[in-house]
Amino acid sequence: MNLPIGLSDFGKLRQEGYYFIDKSPLIQEIINSGSEIILIPRPRRFGKTLNLSMVRYFFEYCEAEERMKREKLFKGLAIENTVEFKNHVCKYPVIDITFKDVKERDINTAMSKLKVVIREAFEKHYDYIMGMDAPPKQKRDIETILSEEGGISVFEDSLRILSRLLAGKYGVSPVVLVDEYDTPIHSSYVHGYYAEMTDFMRGLLSGAFKDNPYLYKGVVTGILRVAKESIFSGLNNLGVYTILDRKFSDKFGFTAEEVKEILSTCGLEERFPEVNNWYNGYDFGGTVIFNPWSIINFVDRGETKHYWANTSSNELVKDLIREGSDRVKEDMERLLRDEPIESAINENIVFQELKKSERNIYSLLFFSGYLKCIEQRMEKRRIICKLSIPNEEVKYIYEEIISLWVEESFDSSKLKAMLRGLTEGKIELFSKLLNEFVITTLSFFDTKGKKPEAVYQAFILGILLNLSPDYDVSSNRELGYGRYDVLVLPRDLKKPAIIMELKSIAGFYEKAPDQAIKEAFDQIESKGYVEELKARGYDRIMKLAVVSDGKKVWVSDNVEKGTRQQA
Repeated sequence: MNLPIGLSDFGKLRQEGYYFIDKSPLIQEIINSGSEIILIPRPRRFGKTLNLSMVRYFFEYCEAEERMKREKLFKGLAIENTVEFKNHVCKYPVIDITFKDVKERDINTAMSKLKVVIREAFEKHYDYIMGMDAPPKQKRDIETILSEEGGISVFEDSLRILSRLLAGKYGVSPVVLVDEYDTPIHSSYVHGYYAEMTDFMRGLLSGAFKDNPYLYKGVVTGILRVAKESIFSGLNNLGVYTILDRKFSDKFGFTAEEVKEILSTCGLEERFPEVNNWYNGYDFGGTVIFNPWSIINFVDRGETKHYWANTSSNELVKDLIREGSDRVKEDMERLLRDEPIESAINENIVFQELKKSERNIYSLLFFSGYLKCIEQRMEKRRIICKLSIPNEEVKYIYEEIISLWVEESFDSSKLKAMLRGLTEGKIELFSKLLNEFVITTLSFFDTKGKKPEAVYQAFILGILLNLSPDYDVSSNRELGYGRYDVLVLPRDLKKPAIIMELKSIAGFYEKAPDQAIKEAFDQIESKGYVEELKARGYDRIMKLAVVSDGKKVWVSDNVEKGTRQQA
């Protein structure tokens, strides 16, 4: 099978016989939408660019001979035999522009890149533009855009200028397609020039869409719905359809039926349960959706791996979690043990307010594909969602974020020595280096908050994930008669399994470390953890009590040793 991995040109895909999941009904929905401008935010790698390419090939004006070739691209697709196909195919000039590569670190470089993008949009219509008889002011503006010189005001008005030119040539208003409109905004927030970028993007998009008489339809895609007041000020003709809406819900990403179809075509139908566990979990407006990037890569390689996780640096997500409140860190730990959390969801993202509340953080994670809504309700005009990690692939991203904090903050040789001390039963060495690690690294965390155990648990999990792939590390799952804190299981049954019980005495002035250590061992014994592990084939089991008080940690493998294990 010819799989379109990384291919986003609809024409090439169809001409060269690549596998294609038919999303052409999207075109019908666009034509029949009551909104003149349609904003469809979806997570990255969910087919936005390919879908816009398909829309462009459909609408773009063609003469008779070329039109026949265009129509062949849609042969056999759902749109082919519709009234919309007959009345609209190849009838409109199209302005298509993408900002997906504008990810610069400073405003000057970003503006230079934006000017290139706009200039290229004009050059697609170069012959007509240069041959037209335009007024002097308009010619000067065009020359400024084509030379990438001058101030930004003419570039802000560029899409309106081009739409007017094309409407004059073809006698029909153009379709304007803008892909990944929020990528420059996202990057500007990360690198510190947010105000300047939002000012420019507001001017550009308002020029293209606000009260523009030279416009048939506008379609805009991105990851987030940036607040209307920030970018889309005054656009009364804008329809926004997020992943909470039913409209367009099955047009980006693969439905379960589509996944089964592609697996069956490739002789992989028996692996659907595995694929379902790894890449399912998204709910777009009531439609179950799979990550298309991951599905195509899985079919190509036949392996369940973290394909989507490697398509972005995840820097913003990492920073939001690391710098988040006590509740955020506690919620991350709950999510990693497959327990849902609950939060209000804000459909309008204001980047400058991201860190002001947990609601903003969870809203960004939700709309970006890092969380899914498994249940929602309205409460005082607010959307309240029960949120969880969508699937195994996304869970890996959270685990990696914690693990990277650890690696970036501690000498790798000491980290290896600490982990070796743990797995070889050298608890004094492990305890000594763990305390050093805590002092060095826990500046990322608030260990004096309301839930210090959750903070330490997330922190220790991040450390222990470096034992992969020789060990399976998990937390807060059922075992025996209770739920353990941390469990480290070796792949080799001859090596010792490690069970940890975590206690915090922070704020409990009457409680000594020795007392907390005894309570930890009593809990391990009373819950029957050891007996169940032995039943699973583990003959050697190491029981550890880990007690914390702020940035002091005591580790013991024997209730009688008590605090002598503190470094």
